[in-house]
Amino acid sequence: MTDSVHQLDKLEEKLLKAAELFKKNHAERRALEKEIEDLRAEYKDRLKRADSLERDVEVLRREREEVRARIERLLEHIEALTKENAEG
Repeated sequence: MTDSVHQLDKLEEKLLKAAELFKKNHAERRALEKEIEDLRAEYKDRLKRADSLERDVEVLRREREEVRARIERLLEHIEALTKENAEG
């Protein structure tokens, strides 16, 4: 009988340890799932930000080209006026 009780005690101990491991693993899994969810949300936000920055860069490039073209036209006008004054 004592041997049976001892075996039951061991079995109970093993079951308690298994239950604790299960709870621990379950909690860790929930924490990891939450971390994955947070990382996905952060990734989406960063993608949106990157898209926005790409659009901003494109706008700035167009503006730079417009400014460059205006400066070239002004330089041409200055050159023409300078020529006229030199010839005149």
